[in-house]
Amino acid sequence: MNRLSKLLTPLILAISVAPVMANAPDNSMRPNGRPAAQEQATQIPTIRPVARPVVQASIPVTNVVVPSAAMRPATRPKSEQQLAAAQMSFFPQVSPQSSVRPPERPDAVVELALFKKRKLRRGSVCGDIDLQGEKVGNVAGKWKGCGVKNAVKITSVAGVRLSQSAVMDCDTADALKKWVERGLKPAFRRRGPVVEMRVAAHYICRTRNNQKGAKISEHGKGKAIDISAFTMKDGEVITVLKGWGQGTTLKPLSKAYKAACGPFGTTLGPNADRYHQDHFHFDTAKHHGGPYCR
Repeated sequence: MNRLSKLLTPLILAISVAPVMANAPDNSMRPNGRPAAQEQATQIPTIRPVARPVVQASIPVTNVVVPSAAMRPATRPKSEQQLAAAQMSFFPQVSPQSSVRPPERPDAVVELALFKKRKLRRGSVCGDIDLQGEKVGNVAGKWKGCGVKNAVKITSVAGVRLSQSAVMDCDTADALKKWVERGLKPAFRRRGPVVEMRVAAHYICRTRNNQKGAKISEHGKGKAIDISAFTMKDGEVITVLKGWGQGTTLKPLSKAYKAACGPFGTTLGPNADRYHQDHFHFDTAKHHGGPYCR
């Protein structure tokens, strides 16, 4: 009996303790179980992709032409520029061994150009290649107030020749060059070019307008030149006397004459007085009020 009680005693104790262990006390550390409704709400629904609708081709399979791997797009036709370039004869000559630069000038042409330049340099005066002539030196006057210091005899100015050599000083020669380049040539650009100027007067020891008792003219000082006509390259001769009154020649003559006011200190033309009806008078006299132009 004692042996049986010893064996049953642990079993009885286990049964008596089991209800106590099944009911957890209120202050147990274990979390309470989730309610069934909350557990269902927290479950993430499974999203399944929507199947695409099957689109049936409206074109029968028998009408579809499957391109062959050997088929290529047609070559674009050549443009007119490409055809013209292909016909140009110099293209085959272009290569790394050839140059597209123009051929050098022949030695004869170069020598001729240098010869002309040396000739112009030898014939230049006043240190300007555009003023061709010769040195004269000091010119003594027969009257008091006349004469020219370091005079030169001009034969052409900026490529325009003079009908006769004109004696003057270098200041007057330089003014004449400026007028020819900036006034005369642009004025006759459409009718010209001008190749010659007719000289009516240059250095001469006399009074103004050859009037007795008048002051010495600028001509007597080598500071003046009178021009009465202009010759074009085609042979046309335009005179101041006749050209000033004609419509087709008045405009270039007037334009050329007005351009002289500035390079020269005095300009007198057909509208100035009766002494200048047939020529332009230009001189380099200095005036207190600036150029005197009439």
